[in-house]
Amino acid sequence: MNRILDLLVWLPVAWLATACTDNCTETRTFRQYTPVTLSTTQVRQAISVMGARTLAKPGKIYTKDGYLFINELKEGIHVIDNRDPSAPKQLAFINIPGNGDIAVRDHFLYADSYMDLVTFDIANLADIREVARVQNVFTQGRFEGGWWFYQPTNNNVLISDQRVDYVTQTVQTNCEATPASTGWWGVDVMFASSASSDIKAGSAGGSSGTGGSMARFALYDKYLYAVGSSDMKLFNVEKPASPALSTTLTMGNGIETIFPYKDKLFIGSQTGMLIYDNSNPAQPRQLSTFSHARVCDPVVVNGNTAYVTLRSGNTCTGNANQLDVVDVSNLVSPKLVKSYPMRNPHGLGIDFPNLFICEGAYGLKSFNASDPLHIDRNMQQYMEDLQAYDVIPLGTVSGQKILLMIGQDGFYQFDYSNPARLRLLSKIPVTRPILT
Repeated sequence: MNRILDLLVWLPVAWLATACTDNCTETRTFRQYTPVTLSTTQVRQAISVMGARTLAKPGKIYTKDGYLFINELKEGIHVIDNRDPSAPKQLAFINIPGNGDIAVRDHFLYADSYMDLVTFDIANLADIREVARVQNVFTQGRFEGGWWFYQPTNNNVLISDQRVDYVTQTVQTNCEATPASTGWWGVDVMFASSASSDIKAGSAGGSSGTGGSMARFALYDKYLYAVGSSDMKLFNVEKPASPALSTTLTMGNGIETIFPYKDKLFIGSQTGMLIYDNSNPAQPRQLSTFSHARVCDPVVVNGNTAYVTLRSGNTCTGNANQLDVVDVSNLVSPKLVKSYPMRNPHGLGIDFPNLFICEGAYGLKSFNASDPLHIDRNMQQYMEDLQAYDVIPLGTVSGQKILLMIGQDGFYQFDYSNPARLRLLSKIPVTRPILT
């Protein structure tokens, strides 16, 4: 009898608990990795030049002499005539399996293709040709959080890679529970292995182009520098048509980006900014490290000030999202001037005093950085209705100040003659749907 009474007492309570918990639906997007194997022959024979195609997964951006080169993540390079920023014309697509980075010296384009460095003659854009290849110089890399590996030993001619698919599922959830975040998808998808810089020719002559803050390739003097996750490879490009591997410098783990400034190299890593003396371009020498929490951090430099963005995310780990302003007047002892909170900063660019910061899925910010202690008070514009991952402020071009910006939803060009009111000149959209 007592058991029956107990049951009658608890049934309404159980019913109330069930009735008060509503079921909701939630859409979640996640990355699904599938192992794939490629042969080196398969990769090398796939190099080709074809007609222009639409952007689907844009990555690094690079510009030279009015032409634009946009990396299609892991697939190749879009070639675009950008002499009129209001009306860019897509010319061709260079199919390059395993491509993530770009650099151009004179009329030669350098691109990674998994384990190889490939050189293209682009003097005639209607007849782009592969002219050289340095084989088996890269052994690993990462795209969209998925690693690939190649070990050129024991007659191994296979590349172990991962195909990344984005899977969207709708699931039943408890309405009162804290929803699972899907924002990470837009944080680290395109540029997990990226990093770049404003690239200028050195004393050896030759004309080089300009990359963004997410670049891993940089040209200086007669060398092409290529940073990997733990080292930097130096390629001698004194003869631009036939680069040769010169040396490899061990740099520690978590290396992400490279920014050459004057005769110095500023290296972004997941644990800090490394500063190298590059007065002898054949043998860069480390001067110091500015350490920070474990996060992703591209860097740009102007004068005695470095600007470093720190962000959290899927492959970035950590939880810091901020801009660090660093005094580098003493290169052996860099000092933090001030940190500013950000939402999820990615690439950045400086045309002093104008500082542009990409906030990933949260848009683009324009600041006046003339006072390093009050940058937050001098935000000139915040554009929240776009996706911003990297920028290149080109300065004045044909009477306009041109800002190049790449994001998950496309490639944008703005006139920033009035940095408080950026004027859209053109956009090349991405054809696939944007997931958030």
